[in-house]
Amino acid sequence: MNEELHTNDAGTVNEIARVRGEIVNEIGKVIVGQEKVVDLLLISLMSSGHSLFVGVPGLAKTLLVSTLSDVLSLKFNRVQFTPDLMPSDITGSEVLERDQISDKRFFRFIHGPIFCNILLADEINRASPKTQAALLQAMQEKRVTVGGETYPIASPFLVFATQNPIEQEGTYPLPEAELDRFMFQIDVTYPSYEEEVKIVQTTTGTYNPVLSKILDSNKILEYQELIHRVPVPDHVAAYAVRVARATRPEDPNTPEAVRQGVSWGVGPRASQYLILGSKTRAVLDGRFTPSTEDVDAIAGPVLKHRIVLNFRAEAEGIKPEDIIREILDKVDPRAGARLGV
Repeated sequence: MNEELHTNDAGTVNEIARVRGEIVNEIGKVIVGQEKVVDLLLISLMSSGHSLFVGVPGLAKTLLVSTLSDVLSLKFNRVQFTPDLMPSDITGSEVLERDQISDKRFFRFIHGPIFCNILLADEINRASPKTQAALLQAMQEKRVTVGGETYPIASPFLVFATQNPIEQEGTYPLPEAELDRFMFQIDVTYPSYEEEVKIVQTTTGTYNPVLSKILDSNKILEYQELIHRVPVPDHVAAYAVRVARATRPEDPNTPEAVRQGVSWGVGPRASQYLILGSKTRAVLDGRFTPSTEDVDAIAGPVLKHRIVLNFRAEAEGIKPEDIIREILDKVDPRAGARLGV
């Protein structure tokens, strides 16, 4: 373990766990149910990781993200992705202006909606690959380049994108390079019967909740910095790497289901996100170090959009989730800290 928590960090960890409860309570004033989605959203936020939400329309994905932004006092922008959306509609563009005094002409950059703290890319797979690629530099480097000039994006900066799994006509599947930029794929499912009854009651009446501001951007950056200092036991780091490597058909310790059904496994970024997400999950729970159970808990959202199934698996109706369950069943978390064991 290379990291060390500072002496006063113990109090901050307890503070984060308390604040998490307050955030969940505030979101609960607006969003009914979806506890797992909210948990993953908070892990993504505190890990400074982008997330892809997959679910049918009408499940409050946009409302959830905007509510989180409101509670955390973050600047929020939403962009509806369409086939005619241009990269400049996201990043911004230069306009030619004339100085009223000197009569000289000059270019002025008008910032696009990407210059915010949380960007919601709604139905991201409806835009062209060229427009989708406009997000890549911003997601990775937190800056955009327009007209040869580079403009930084203030931190914290997160992209939360949504995707409809049903309507595929007129869509452009996200390339693997862009999918890999997303820390999580978060599946948003239908509410339960009881939850849907409550949704109907609260949204068709006079209920108008007032949200409290819990955090601000500076405090979030402080929490994100602390999470990077959280120590990780060697056996937990080794387990996360073994889980990631088990998705690769060519690895000698890969389960048979992977050899038979997977074309491409995950890259090293998945291993990094397994550890970073585990650290964040532990801290949000008030713990000072992650465990292998934390790795198991986030393995699905981290891995599912990175695993490429072959034709045989698709023909047999096998899903990435099935492969991940097989891997977690086969990889022994107690096998020791040596890689490949």
